[in-house]
Amino acid sequence: MTQGQLFPKKLVLAGGSGSIGQALIASLPADKWEIVVLTRSPEVRGDGVREVAWDGRTQGEWAAELDGAAAVVNLAGKNIDCRPTKANREGVLRSRVDSTRAIGEAIQKAEMPPAVWVNASAMAYYGDVGARECLENSPPGRGFLAEVCQAWEAAQTNMETPQTRQVRLRISVVLDRHSGALPKLKQLAHFALGGTVGSGKQVVSWIHMQDMIDAVRFAIEAPDAEGPYNCVAPGAVSNKAFQRTLRLVLGEWVGLWAPAFAVKLGAWLMGSNGELALMGARLVPKRLQKAGFEFLYPELEGALRDLLDKPSKHSAADAA
Repeated sequence: MTQGQLFPKKLVLAGGSGSIGQALIASLPADKWEIVVLTRSPEVRGDGVREVAWDGRTQGEWAAELDGAAAVVNLAGKNIDCRPTKANREGVLRSRVDSTRAIGEAIQKAEMPPAVWVNASAMAYYGDVGARECLENSPPGRGFLAEVCQAWEAAQTNMETPQTRQVRLRISVVLDRHSGALPKLKQLAHFALGGTVGSGKQVVSWIHMQDMIDAVRFAIEAPDAEGPYNCVAPGAVSNKAFQRTLRLVLGEWVGLWAPAFAVKLGAWLMGSNGELALMGARLVPKRLQKAGFEFLYPELEGALRDLLDKPSKHSAADAA
């Protein structure tokens, strides 16, 4: 059965201006998908994508777009890499919970509700647990970001949508050549600052952007996909190993150690949250693997070489 037979062609996307949203849009064939992006500042685009105004909190004309849609994907939320002030924390929480609740209410009111509702969550659901393995049925963690993720997911699961299956994607660190952590880490490595962060024992759970998009499309297209999925490559590594592999790929042999206090201070001065680099959890993509999902980039070195355009020295010989 083809995708066209399974679903109508309309996708409603909240949070479409972010890197994952933009990559998802680029991956969908324009002749098979009508894409509607919900945004606070709609503009006329030249790529066939329609932008519709919403405030991420209340019902409005945007809600009619969900009626008869194939799928709705919610990636909306304030960037967590900000100073952990009271106001910023409130913005991080409310932007996620309110947008999820608003979409759920719109689905409930739709005469023809979408077949699937894919909602973002994050690896912080499990808290800062060091090197402990976290499967989808592992208990939730403690701390502010863990509590945000739990409230975020509850905003979806508390909505009764009997005709719409609900999928939650617990997203790990997404490695992308143009956005997120990787460009910053690359720059630091070039200045010999790509060494171990803190103890270096905290586990970095990561995923290549292409695999991330494939996971979103799996959630949309697989008729049995439902509930939480860890969006993470099988090759999670310690921070020390991550930094060492990055330096190897870049050909940078010196990387100075960054003690925890220096990371926190530097992040505060730059308006970001240093705690993010010091937290760790070893997510395992058990449910994706059980469903037969195939990762294009299961190991870190291969993912970094692709994203940084640094092919292996042995690749030509191997190909021959």
